[in-house]
Amino acid sequence: MSTSNKKDNKYQIAVIPGDGIGKEVMEATISVLDELNIDFDYVYGIAGDECNEEHGTPLPQETIDIIRDSDACLFGAAGETAADVIVKIRQEMKMFANLRPVKSYPNTKSIFENVDFMIVRENTEGLYIANQEEESEDGAIAKRIITREAEERIINYAFQYAKDNNRTKVTAVHKANVLKKTDGLFKKIFYEVAEKYPDIDTEDFYVDATAMYLVTQPQEFQVIVTTNLFGDILSDEGAGLVGGLGLTPSANIGADGALFEPVHGSAPDIAGQQKANPIAMMLSAIMMLRYLGENEAANKFDAAILKVLNEGKTLTGDLGGSSTTIEVAQAIKDSL
Repeated sequence: MSTSNKKDNKYQIAVIPGDGIGKEVMEATISVLDELNIDFDYVYGIAGDECNEEHGTPLPQETIDIIRDSDACLFGAAGETAADVIVKIRQEMKMFANLRPVKSYPNTKSIFENVDFMIVRENTEGLYIANQEEESEDGAIAKRIITREAEERIINYAFQYAKDNNRTKVTAVHKANVLKKTDGLFKKIFYEVAEKYPDIDTEDFYVDATAMYLVTQPQEFQVIVTTNLFGDILSDEGAGLVGGLGLTPSANIGADGALFEPVHGSAPDIAGQQKANPIAMMLSAIMMLRYLGENEAANKFDAAILKVLNEGKTLTGDLGGSSTTIEVAQAIKDSL
């Protein structure tokens, strides 16, 4: 992952717990970060459903300013307003890359062992652009925008990620056999960029074939790069391979900032009961540490999580255990 330009060991972190279990998993994660001997200055912001009810907007300008002024942002969860909040933050902060690691851990109901790949998803165009849908006389029309600038940027990012993380292969996913102009351009740019990285192997698959390969041979993938919609769908499929959304972190990276969040929602049915699994939030924090260049601390945190999962004694209910959110956090702190 690309690192920030921060040179010292002190960081301002925007913390947005959000709704529901977001507050609990954030508290658990911060408690572990505080044990890592890094000087974090946490600045808290509000966003989400509760914020919308109290302030008439799910994302106040003050919160956007906090994110903009920080070295990175940790986001917990949001309810019905989640899409509005995250999309607006992405747009405001020019976060062009969405990163979704797919990694199998022990005692997590993972379907396969030894799965470890990254999905790099373009975040700013494709079918997910505001005001690009319109109604027609007999239905509706959505416009799919693919530009050379955005696709070169995300493909370059994927190759650089592979290089920086000792990955030897990048896979492009598209539907160029049908979408000849848009995905045809994506595929063309992929192989143009690949020429700058001769030490990295390349391949490309149609998105439907990739959906099959993910459930038949997921260990073959290292880095996948794709457009917005395809990346959105394949990311959730990948999460299903390794235990579900409750164990899946994510990052949104851009020129002006970075946001790290678990993929799960606010889970109002268990909110406030200390039943939430904090590991996805913690893995998101580990992605933040790597972004900041704090790889030693990231490795230490990750190893502690792995130790707790391997032991299988302190697990939340979704993993077959009976431990609380804070108990899991304490076990991880004890394993640092």
